[in-house]
Amino acid sequence: MKSEILREKFLEFFKKKGHVVVPSASLTPENDPTSLFTTAGMQQFKRFYLHPDEASAKSIVTIQSCLRTSDIDEVGDESHLTFFEMLGNFSFNDYFKKEAIADAFYFLTDPKWLSIDKKRVSATFFGGEKEIKEDKESLAELKKIKGLKEIKPQGFAENFWSLGQDGSPGGPTVEFYIDDIEVWNLVFNEYILENGKYVPVKNRGVDTGMGLERLAVILQKAENIYHTDLFSLAHEKLMKFLGRENVRAQRVILDHIRAAVFLLFENVLPSNKEQGYVLRRLIRKAMIQGKKVLARNGFIKEVALAFIYTYKDVFPKLFVKRFQITKELDEEINKFSKTLALGLKEFDRHKENLSGEVAFNLYQTFGFPFELTIDLAKEARIKIDKKEFEKLLKKHQELSRSTSAGMFKGGLVSGGEQETKLHTATHLLLAALKQVVSKDIKQRGSNITKERLRFDFNYPEKLSDKQIKKVADLVNEKISADLPVIMKEMSLEAAKKSGAVGIFDSKYGDCVKIYKIGDFSREICGGPHVTHTGALGSFVIIKEESSSAGIRRIKAILK
Repeated sequence: MKSEILREKFLEFFKKKGHVVVPSASLTPENDPTSLFTTAGMQQFKRFYLHPDEASAKSIVTIQSCLRTSDIDEVGDESHLTFFEMLGNFSFNDYFKKEAIADAFYFLTDPKWLSIDKKRVSATFFGGEKEIKEDKESLAELKKIKGLKEIKPQGFAENFWSLGQDGSPGGPTVEFYIDDIEVWNLVFNEYILENGKYVPVKNRGVDTGMGLERLAVILQKAENIYHTDLFSLAHEKLMKFLGRENVRAQRVILDHIRAAVFLLFENVLPSNKEQGYVLRRLIRKAMIQGKKVLARNGFIKEVALAFIYTYKDVFPKLFVKRFQITKELDEEINKFSKTLALGLKEFDRHKENLSGEVAFNLYQTFGFPFELTIDLAKEARIKIDKKEFEKLLKKHQELSRSTSAGMFKGGLVSGGEQETKLHTATHLLLAALKQVVSKDIKQRGSNITKERLRFDFNYPEKLSDKQIKKVADLVNEKISADLPVIMKEMSLEAAKKSGAVGIFDSKYGDCVKIYKIGDFSREICGGPHVTHTGALGSFVIIKEESSSAGIRRIKAILK
């Protein structure tokens, strides 16, 4: 069964079950300071588990593009990926365990849908641990299924999901396996974490996730994910460029180039900050792996084009942007080619004393993965102090984790009063930028904490002091006018006709919410917002800077 058919069947099945299809959200989440990337299907919906009335529908189905870097060092084996697609169905205080479990098994095994032999399917459930009791409700539903190979209880680590943050939803899970391969994870959000304890909640929700690539392996009877139709064209193209074979290196190249293509498609550009830094590392690591297999010049561009052709029917705009994507790839390749040469010179300069510190400097400054430095050292018949390198790397990673953890503080997800005000202010800021600077300005990213807002937008040059003052003055003028903030729900088509600002065709469902601020701003958004602008106080722009090529960033506060 081809991947395109898998996608179609999944959406069709849940549409018949009354779910509203919502397109994939951006890989770079807006108004969510908790993550650089969208890592799961539920990410764009997580607020709705605590506030179900804000959801556009009670039951939703998506195929979400995701990007995870937590297991990036494992990429190259038969299952780990950086970019992947997550099939998911969601319920916000609507159906629960009974329906979710029955529907999942039926979709997997019924001849009309995936037609997987029931004898190949087993399941696990939460058997109880810590203060949380056994999930008897899920066990009872699983026992009703005829033909299920095995039902196995598991502990907190395996069958309980939570963000681990106070105020976040969580709950027991049911996992379906096919031939002992985990395929579908069903999360039943029926708790909230408060002061370190899980407390039952009134609004219960369902969050499921099933990896398209992993499912494709099973249904296409492929050896592993790299032998599915999602990789076949790119793999064939890569093989034509190789001087020698190295399976792990080839897999890393394919994975990293595919992830890079989709990040570039989402307007992320290589840089030394946040998402752009991850993109840069993906491209550079693909280049280094290319050296291991003696790949001829041009292999990254051709493999990227192969992925674009593979996905062009699912993501039509990806094909439209193919020249822009390959141009950015070429520019980064040219930049790193020079850095790579400098790094090799640095390596040669320290051959006599290749300490762990030198190896770490090659890693941090020149983008050399430690494995490359080891390969070079082996060729030169010298040893590296691996323990010293690992000590420095651990210190670097702990610092990175601490920095990332800071991103979890506050944020729109919690819906606090100050975040709500700052979020409303971003609507005024965008409208002011369009009026003062350019009508073609669009939002390219947003991050809100309790202290400030950060707003990214497309513009090719630095704003002048005069422009910055005009923008701030216009926002404050609208705040002083105490304009009403009115929300209306309407169809996507009606929203387009109304002139509402939004990235249509990429993240919204058929029914959307429009927030109108007087006659000044009309924007599609999920909320929350204040009811009138007079509640915002005084708007102050504290910084205007470059975020990446062609993208500017404004940081502002409310006093």
